[in-house]
Amino acid sequence: MRPSRAIVVAGVIQSPDGKILACQRKKGHRHELKWEFPGGKLEAGENPTEALRRELSEELGIEAEIGKEMARYEFSYQGKPPIELIFFSVHRFEGEIRNQVFEQMQWCEPKQLPSLDFLEGDIDFVRRLARLQTKPV
Repeated sequence: MRPSRAIVVAGVIQSPDGKILACQRKKGHRHELKWEFPGGKLEAGENPTEALRRELSEELGIEAEIGKEMARYEFSYQGKPPIELIFFSVHRFEGEIRNQVFEQMQWCEPKQLPSLDFLEGDIDFVRRLARLQTKPV
């Protein structure tokens, strides 16, 4: 059975020194050059952690251990049906992070994240994360 709305998962990957990985969408794609956390939509039969594990493998070439859920809320882009956004901490992974789909990637201090032009749906979470200034573990 398909969920009533699309579910989008995102991974907040933090380095040992506390920086968080932000990724910029490619020019020429939907929401071009907007910043986001890596992740994507659930496919049929997946639960949120399985979907995020798959997305991080496809986008970054890593095998991730998905941590706890950090936030979950509904968001509607203008003229589109609502989506459910779920953010997870990613505290461990195997492999070397490789940019496989993004315009660019950047490791940022949490307080720097709001200065990037994030996707509209991510902005509230990004602001909360910047205010916390703690490890999302």
